[in-house]
Amino acid sequence: IVIIDEFTGRMMDGRRWSNGLHQAVEAKEGVNIEPENQTMASITFQNYFRMYPKLSGMTGTAATEASEFYDIYKMNVVTIPTNVPVQRIDEEDEFYKNTQDKFQAIAKLIREKNEIGQPVLVGTVSIEKSELLSDYLTKEGVEHSVLNARFHESEARIVAQAGRLGAVTIATNMAGRGTDIQLGGNVEYRTEDELAEMPEGPDRDAALARITAEVAAEKQQVLEAGGLCVIGTERHESRRIDNQLRGRSGRQGDPGLSKFYLCLEDDLLRIFGPDTLFAKMMNSNLADGEAIGSKWLSKAIETAQKKVEARNYEVRKQVVEYDDVMNDQRKVVYQQRAEIMDSETVDDVVLDMRHDTVNTLVADACPPGSYPENWDVDGLKEKTLDLLGIAVPIDDWLAEDGIEPDEIEQRLSD
Repeated sequence: IVIIDEFTGRMMDGRRWSNGLHQAVEAKEGVNIEPENQTMASITFQNYFRMYPKLSGMTGTAATEASEFYDIYKMNVVTIPTNVPVQRIDEEDEFYKNTQDKFQAIAKLIREKNEIGQPVLVGTVSIEKSELLSDYLTKEGVEHSVLNARFHESEARIVAQAGRLGAVTIATNMAGRGTDIQLGGNVEYRTEDELAEMPEGPDRDAALARITAEVAAEKQQVLEAGGLCVIGTERHESRRIDNQLRGRSGRQGDPGLSKFYLCLEDDLLRIFGPDTLFAKMMNSNLADGEAIGSKWLSKAIETAQKKVEARNYEVRKQVVEYDDVMNDQRKVVYQQRAEIMDSETVDDVVLDMRHDTVNTLVADACPPGSYPENWDVDGLKEKTLDLLGIAVPIDDWLAEDGIEPDEIEQRLSD
């Protein structure tokens, strides 16, 4: 039984449900029942990254999280201008009353773009929404590819070809991240697919030249059609993921188009609630199938996203603050383990541990500056019996004249 991430469609190998749930599903499906996982050690991502003496990174979507990078890691975010000007057109969001109207409008736009040969990449928030949109496109008679868990191995390959003439690709917003979508197709992947079994030689060179020429010609047609059209079926809680989806179009100065379609049934818009002014205005002003778009609405959505991001950041920050306490203890434990692993023998380490333990025992029972009649003799005997497993003649030692705690420590250590 492998868990599938509902948002990305990726298989989460090694992950298991806890509290017997995974075993119950395994029993239901009639497969081998594996034992419960045991967590031997854990650490938050934040404290894990802080262990590196030097920390840096590069991404296209860090600007919106600049304050968190500084607060948690003391890292500054520097925005580097694009190599060539961005020609992508980011259209205003369109709002609909319900999911059905929204998906019908998306399917209609995809059909229009498909008829002129413009490639379309549609980003959805879950596998369920991907399959729902696929049904709408099938009704419209639009040929398309759907990326989900079943095609995980070929995910990057399918996304890489999403820039071909007339291609329509539906994917969860996280699928194929890091894959460069080249307009007209990807020469490398086409070569692997078409020339995999062809040996090196003049024939292969000629075939490679043909593929390169075909991709270049197709790219020109795609550019004339307007470049890659990216459609978002919903706004995410994080603006970062929305920006990642937009950024798949208009790469390296190519033309492109991006647009988001929203409705009151979207997860993000539900935070407005059915009784808010926003929801009432949408319901009263919109007929079925009708859309509305304005900068004011887009601003309202961005404000909602900022609120959710701020809440999520506070949760992460609180987790770090709690883990910082555990982290101090974790460092001590791992430092001791490292000392043991690095030592040729553990004799000295064990002797030090024994000495510290005995010191603590005696100090608790015989506080410095106290009189012998006030010492906790019974407690000391009980604890030494628990730790050493032998009865120590402490009563006899204390009967000696002038006995001191240091002498007791020495005898216990010996």
